[in-house]
Amino acid sequence: MGILLPINPEHPEPRKIRRAVEILEKGGVIGYPTDTVYGLGCDLFNKQAIETLYQIKGMQRDKNLAFICPDLGDIARYAVVENAAYRVLKRFLPGPYCFVLQATREVPKIVQMNKKTVGIRVPSNPVTLALVRELGRPIISTTAAPPGEDPMVDPWEIKERFPALELVLDAGAGGNLPTTIVDLSEGDVRILREGAGPIDELV
Repeated sequence: MGILLPINPEHPEPRKIRRAVEILEKGGVIGYPTDTVYGLGCDLFNKQAIETLYQIKGMQRDKNLAFICPDLGDIARYAVVENAAYRVLKRFLPGPYCFVLQATREVPKIVQMNKKTVGIRVPSNPVTLALVRELGRPIISTTAAPPGEDPMVDPWEIKERFPALELVLDAGAGGNLPTTIVDLSEGDVRILREGAGPIDELV
């Protein structure tokens, strides 16, 4: 059974962030808060950890995994960002959106979607951003919920439901509305899923 570690949602304690990152560096899978729902995640560049994440969540291997970058500048390492797409990203990130873009060669094939695209997030959440900055590379982001079920909002319940998680960072109750998914990979703006992020100004 993993550890439930309370963390300050606005000013996350560096030693607690370091503890979570040490688990990620060793190939572990953790639960953590975002600006929408709680996520399950691991190091983007650890293939075995990603396989473990699929097993923990009970996901089919054809289900896509998004990942989190610390800022706009980092996105360009992992995705092709044309001028029009950059203007959209700059306007709506950090925020409750997942943007689908063409992947660069930096992205492991295991997380590339059809047509070699990727889903990338920059959440407006101090804990999540502290994690990716301390790790120094992106972390996978998938909703903390069994397939087909609503997002779980209670960190304690997440720990109980997914006992193979090594750590759950408890920043209080999470949201129950997932991200809005926006596809920018073909040059236009397509809403794939309406969620927490408003779409009025996107379309």
